[in-house]
Amino acid sequence: MCEVTVLQDGYSYQNSSSEMIANCTCSLITGVHNIIVDTMTPWDSEKILHSLEKHKLSCDKINYVISTHGHSDHTGNNNLFLKATHIVGWSISFKDKYYIHPFEKGNEFIVNEFVKVVPTPGHTMSDVTVLVKSKDEIVAIVGDLFEKHEDIMNQNIWMSVGSEDPIQQAKNRAKIADAADWIIPGHGPMFKVTNEIRTALRNQI
Repeated sequence: MCEVTVLQDGYSYQNSSSEMIANCTCSLITGVHNIIVDTMTPWDSEKILHSLEKHKLSCDKINYVISTHGHSDHTGNNNLFLKATHIVGWSISFKDKYYIHPFEKGNEFIVNEFVKVVPTPGHTMSDVTVLVKSKDEIVAIVGDLFEKHEDIMNQNIWMSVGSEDPIQQAKNRAKIADAADWIIPGHGPMFKVTNEIRTALRNQI
C-alpha cells in the first residue's frame, strides 16, 4: 500500500501580456518506495527539505525522483536526490547509467506493485503520469496534462500554456480520468474525478 501526500499545491496565472507566474505541484509517495514527483523550481530547495523533514525523511531516503516532463518548474531540485533513480519524462537514469524503456510504444514503467509511470504525451511529447494505488483508489499525478481543475470546462487554460500535440493531450486527459479516482494536476490542488468530468473529457476528443 502507498500513501500520496501533496507537499505543495502548484499555481499559475498570467501576470501581464509578457509574463506568467507559475510553480508546479510537488507530491510525495511513501510505501514500498519513497518517491518525490515534480521538484518545483531551483529556488524552492528549502521548501522541499522542510516538507521532507515533516515526514521524517531526508533526501538520501528518496528512492525515485519523477519529473512528469522536463520543464524547469518540474525538475528544479532533482539534484538534491543523489541516491535516487531519476525519471524525467521518458528518460530513466542513475548517475551516468541510462535505462532503455519503450515509452514511445505506450509501455508503462512499473516502479512497484502500487506505482507505475504511464506515457501521456501532449503538453510535451515525452510527458508521463504517475498512477498510484492508494487504499482502494487510484491517484493520478499528471503534471501539466491537466493544468488545474478549471481547465476541464475551460480548455483554453491548458491550451494557452502550451501543448505540443493538443489532440494527443485531449485523448490522454480522457484516458487518465477514466483510470483515476483523484487527479493531482500540474498547477492546482488535487480534485476528485466524477462521472461528469469523465463525460466532459470524452466529449472533448
